[in-house]
Amino acid sequence: MSTPAVNAAPSITTGERIAVHNPRSGAVDYHFNAPSRAELEAVTARLRAAQAGWAAAPLSHRIEVLLRWRAEFQSRQAEIAAALAVDTGRYLISTSEAGSILGMVDRWVRDVPTLARDEEFQSATQPSISYRSQHVPYALVGIISPWNFPLSLCFIDAIPALLAGCAVLVKPSEVTPRFVEPVRRSIEAVPELAAVLAVLPGARETGESLVRLSDVVCFTGSVATGRTVAENAARQFIPAFLELGGNDPLVIAPSADLERATDVALRATCLATGQACQSLERVYVHRSLYDRFVARLVEKASRVEPNWPDIHHGTIGPFIFGRQAAIVAAQIADARARGARVLCGGEVEDHGGKWLRPTVLVDVDHTMQVMTEETFGPVIPVMAYDTPEQAIALANDGVYGLSAAVIAGTLEEAEAIGRHIDAGGISLNDGSLTSTCYEADKHSFKLSGMGGSRMGPSGYTRFFRKKAIIRQSGAPTTIDMIAEDHARPR
Repeated sequence: MSTPAVNAAPSITTGERIAVHNPRSGAVDYHFNAPSRAELEAVTARLRAAQAGWAAAPLSHRIEVLLRWRAEFQSRQAEIAAALAVDTGRYLISTSEAGSILGMVDRWVRDVPTLARDEEFQSATQPSISYRSQHVPYALVGIISPWNFPLSLCFIDAIPALLAGCAVLVKPSEVTPRFVEPVRRSIEAVPELAAVLAVLPGARETGESLVRLSDVVCFTGSVATGRTVAENAARQFIPAFLELGGNDPLVIAPSADLERATDVALRATCLATGQACQSLERVYVHRSLYDRFVARLVEKASRVEPNWPDIHHGTIGPFIFGRQAAIVAAQIADARARGARVLCGGEVEDHGGKWLRPTVLVDVDHTMQVMTEETFGPVIPVMAYDTPEQAIALANDGVYGLSAAVIAGTLEEAEAIGRHIDAGGISLNDGSLTSTCYEADKHSFKLSGMGGSRMGPSGYTRFFRKKAIIRQSGAPTTIDMIAEDHARPR
């Protein structure tokens, strides 16, 4: 079957005209206009004007509005998923991604009534003083989202920010903008939400302007761009919540079940063509299990097919961003030049778009880019180790600390290793669990990010500034009480 068609977005903005490539054909088949600076300023002014009333309304009103939008989104879910499939070149994940928005709304609607309550406390040292907290939402949250999960990484931040009482402006990636129009129609169907939420795709200039115009910025993407976002946010004295790259390790203990270990390694490295920040990207296997693990992994990996020419057949989708294929090919070439062997895959297939079958590398070490840099492709370098201490040292040898995984005979054994790995989310006896478990707070270690967690309760509470209201029920201190005479030696 052919890829479903999506009509070009209407020219509703006056900024730069941007051409968009289809990831399956490589052809330019879509255009949109980025917002001009004046238009972006007008949108942010409109959102700010509406935000005060949105925040002043009771939480129950914001919940009711989000639930009405959920229903509108669900009525357009198939259309949104079809647009995502064109944006990303994959169908099943796009369908799942569209459905995940409904679950995000359900989760936050369930959880937020018990979060960020204004509570009163008594001072432990001064009985006449009590204090309470007031949670004040940021007026305007700017969100810059990436191309690998274009829809969910817009709303993973937007939904809790809206429920907190913020207005939100989202800038999706210019690489994957087709889904924006059907999503925008779902928002416009709920006028109260449309007053405080806008989604405008654009390129770098739009993102830089968004940081300048926002009160807090959420960014998901590369370390290089994240550094620029953080620097620009610092100049504005606004918080930046950054989730950046990863080079996530998988440690397999000698007691691990071989089938489980190879299943997890294959799926968690190749899901979404490896184009996920929480993908496992380097595998450390105890030497006693190494040969059997590699043989079984290659056997399984060799059976995985690309979803070409039929988007409804196969497992591996194309590289969404064509340049990424060249980056991954260069990393594989670097590994080969330094002595690595490719046991399956290894060659980018050009069908207009670019595909890479699961690629297993052995004889790898930490002089190679595939072991030290973010790969963002279905590449599985496998390295042997001898002791748990060596495995931990190898896992921690790098500049990233987003997530990691450990597989062992028992969860207790896996946890004993995982507690020593410097990463924000550790999956035990599975991989990439942070992509499905949103309830646990976690931070990004090292260059993988900074700022409050988007997971767990912090995913909501980080959108508030906390004000202390301090009450004095007794007599205040007078000027006479601080006269130097009170300190005269006796």
